[in-house]
Amino acid sequence: MKQILTCTDGSVYAPSVYDHTAWAARRLDAGVRVLHMLERRTGQADTADFSGNLGPDTGKELLNEFVQLEETRNRLARERGKVILDAARRHLLNAGVTQVTVEQQHGELVESVTRMESAADLVVVGKRGEAADFAKLHLGSNLERVIRASVRPVLVASRKFEPVARILVAYDGGPSVEKALRFAVDQPLLKGLSCLLLRAGKIDDKAKWYLEEAAAKLREAGYGVTARATPGDPESVISAAVKEESVDLLVMGAYGHSRIRHLMIGSTTTAMVRTCKVPVLMFR
Repeated sequence: MKQILTCTDGSVYAPSVYDHTAWAARRLDAGVRVLHMLERRTGQADTADFSGNLGPDTGKELLNEFVQLEETRNRLARERGKVILDAARRHLLNAGVTQVTVEQQHGELVESVTRMESAADLVVVGKRGEAADFAKLHLGSNLERVIRASVRPVLVASRKFEPVARILVAYDGGPSVEKALRFAVDQPLLKGLSCLLLRAGKIDDKAKWYLEEAAAKLREAGYGVTARATPGDPESVISAAVKEESVDLLVMGAYGHSRIRHLMIGSTTTAMVRTCKVPVLMFR
């Protein structure tokens, strides 16, 4: 049976993450494994050494209080995690998912996803987590790292789930989007959906030829495809098409360039996830 690995932190995005997961599980006929992480605390206040400023008795008492406080924090974090996982299980079962398992782990999310995704066909994460700045459209701190590390398709859930009828495949001819096309042809997740295959950027005869070749593959697999080549900045062209064409899901390759290039001139991947209000299915 296929399996979806879903990551949750209990933030306001959690219900949407579960709805996107349920949609994918029904289409893939997959079970769901929900992961909640108890990540390592790195706060300076918890590790600072004040003993040099205190008397021996006072220092010992204060140290004991710090230890008890940390134990209480850890216990509350575990209990909160259990509540989050119970809510996730109920939500998914009520949405028609028949096989749901939940798991709480200590450590870093990216490490756990990398270790667990070998048994998964799809990874689902929220666009923003509990610490994100919604007003500034900041993404979740773990999102880029998960996408860069994952070898499985990653479905990035939007703030609210909406029924998916029309997809936009951002085609640039690279290996990542070719992987997306193979997935679309071989897997049932996107079958039966209306598809806009869009190539943006520098357009020449060679680019148009590859675009039509990609469209032919999708049509042969049963998709109703409109292929379009639009010159211009990819970020602007894709964002405009998502809005104007009533697109419900953006499909694209992820992080096709190095981290150094990303730091110097930014990333189309990050821009699309941040500004588009629809879910994004990414392939790396």
